[in-house]
Amino acid sequence: MDTTILIIKGIDHPAVAANDVDELADWYCAMFGYEKWFRHDKPVWMLRAPDGTLLEVMPKDDTARPTRTTWTPGWSHLALRVEDIDKAIAFLDTQQVTWGGDIINAIGGGRVRNLFDPDGNMLQILERPITQ
Repeated sequence: MDTTILIIKGIDHPAVAANDVDELADWYCAMFGYEKWFRHDKPVWMLRAPDGTLLEVMPKDDTARPTRTTWTPGWSHLALRVEDIDKAIAFLDTQQVTWGGDIINAIGGGRVRNLFDPDGNMLQILERPITQ
């Protein structure tokens, strides 16, 4: 009997399918401080955040985008943690991002605000107290 237990260290990366891989990768770098880490010829960009986490930007196929809300079944959004949500909002306002609502209390503590990337993917900026 095999008693091996699979130990997950954490999430390596989420991935987003883009209309234009290079354009969307540039947007994530400019808006959130990602850096271009690795590019595959498909084309696919692997972006690295200041904390070392990764984001994959890959080409979309011809499947129609479904209409979704925060509560639509399946993966919903990418939440990006910020140190100061008010400063993050002030910066993002200068970039004319499309907001998906006002600041609300985050589940588990903190404050959160929804926004959309240029391809219409839902994101959140989240300020959360450091937890143990």
